[in-house]
Amino acid sequence: MLILRAAEIRRLLSLPDCIEVMDRAMRAASLGQVDTPERTIATLPDGASYFFVMPGSMAGDGARAPVYGAKLIGLHPSNTAGGIPTIQGYVSLFDGRTGTPSALVDGAEITRLRTAAASALATRELARPEARTHGIFGAGVQAAGHLEAIACVRPIEEVRVWARNADRAQAFVAAYASRPGLRVIAVDDPSQAGACDVVSLVTNASAPVLRGRWLNDGAHINLVGAHEAHHREADTEAVARAAVYVDSRRGALSEAGDLLIPIGEGKLSRDHIIGEIGEVLEGKAPGRRNETQVTLYKSLGVFAQDLFAAVRVLEQAKQAGVGESVDFP
Repeated sequence: MLILRAAEIRRLLSLPDCIEVMDRAMRAASLGQVDTPERTIATLPDGASYFFVMPGSMAGDGARAPVYGAKLIGLHPSNTAGGIPTIQGYVSLFDGRTGTPSALVDGAEITRLRTAAASALATRELARPEARTHGIFGAGVQAAGHLEAIACVRPIEEVRVWARNADRAQAFVAAYASRPGLRVIAVDDPSQAGACDVVSLVTNASAPVLRGRWLNDGAHINLVGAHEAHHREADTEAVARAAVYVDSRRGALSEAGDLLIPIGEGKLSRDHIIGEIGEVLEGKAPGRRNETQVTLYKSLGVFAQDLFAAVRVLEQAKQAGVGESVDFP
């Protein structure tokens, strides 16, 4: 069994490669080629932290054996204050023929990469080709991942960062100050971040921080942070203005407060969801209709993304001869 840590994952899986892995994962998920039972989320005693258990399996093909596994992670928002990653845990992989454990892969790094890459995939499919400004709500790990990932798929020239903690926003901007060809600025007014070609929300907010009235015609939105039925990052107007796409229709209709709250208000129906990203990729759902349409991708994260990413990392690790090998049992 190989143990693969964050630094090794960063060496083995680039963002452009991960975006292509997400393409395969989302197609497979929408085609029913990956079995991913609904995840379990347990609220921890502090009331603000969560434990996620996400299982699943994928069939093999001529080049790859079947694989199954699970992601077990804790989400601890208070870790941010101590400079510790908010996500802790790992993805476990097993040989699908024998059940032999094959790998433990750092869960925080896999989550960081696949989440940003999945948003980039949605942006690649839905945003206007000439999109040049990117508004980011949040200044944490996912903000950094989204800044890098969206720039892989669109010719971004300016990034506007807004965070409830202005000092964190300034520190974030300072980290990217010397990046050539990209202007990264902190904004005090969230409407400035909301008025961009691409808008990514990666916050811990439980109530809306994005207002629909701020959006420009033709914008694309990535909603990433909220993962509970009673939490949301965007108001009803923002969601109602947009053609809505999801990673998983089943997950969105059970956990996505960004959608469920407007549905509960009677402002939207479930049919407001145009399709899954995998369906768009497969030509089974329409993408952007025109230059003025607002599009929205609601990301909850599905285990297909983690499974495909972890398998890719394991394959690369075996080829490169990296990782800590542990006899098991």
